[in-house]
Amino acid sequence: MEQCEQRLSPLQRAIVVIPTYNERENITALISAIHQVMPAIDILVVDDNSPDGTAALVRSRMAEDPQLALLERPGKMGLGTAYCDGFRWALERGYDIICQMDADFSHNPEDLPRLIAALDHADVVIGSRYVSGVNVVNWPMRRLLLSYMANLYTRIVTGMPIKDATGGFKAFRAEILRKIDLGAIHSNGYAFQIEMNFRAWRLGARIEELSIVFVDRTNGVSKMSRTIIYEAAWIVWKLKLLALIGKL
Repeated sequence: MEQCEQRLSPLQRAIVVIPTYNERENITALISAIHQVMPAIDILVVDDNSPDGTAALVRSRMAEDPQLALLERPGKMGLGTAYCDGFRWALERGYDIICQMDADFSHNPEDLPRLIAALDHADVVIGSRYVSGVNVVNWPMRRLLLSYMANLYTRIVTGMPIKDATGGFKAFRAEILRKIDLGAIHSNGYAFQIEMNFRAWRLGARIEELSIVFVDRTNGVSKMSRTIIYEAAWIVWKLKLLALIGKL
């Protein structure tokens, strides 16, 4: 903890971007948990006009939390564009370290200091479910096998040496995000995570995976769908083709 607090000095600012859609049951508790672990980190919630009032809860919390910000979007526009909008927001405000995580406590806030510390020798750090065995809790076997095989498939097709290319718990150096054309990214869900990793890898980014334990949500509803699965299946071939013709 002390080591990471030194990193969050006025000379190096960090923020965590959290997309939300109907996360009223989780968001305020998550904000508190993040601040408890890392008091110096800022938080940006990117909300897609959640019908359950997630944004209103965040706005209320902002009155007493100067390290909390809210980016409201007009409707459900997708995870990938939410992250890209959040990344642009953070880059425009001069953050040096930009993290991303889910709003449902699947990602443990206590792992944030480890991810940020690893940026000492990496450009992208992935909180990985599969770098040291399989570390997933409360998933049905079918979904676990789907995720594991999707990552194996991604590794084989793209050649990326990443065991958890679909994971959504990450820390980036701002320099690498500035090099990625965020406006060219239209993928969502698993596909978005794969595409960001691939673009960073093609740019020569130093990518490190740190083992985490992923715990399935206990509150709210999963956003997983067949569309997300199909998109991830074809994005790897699209990226490979773009790389072969020199477009990436």
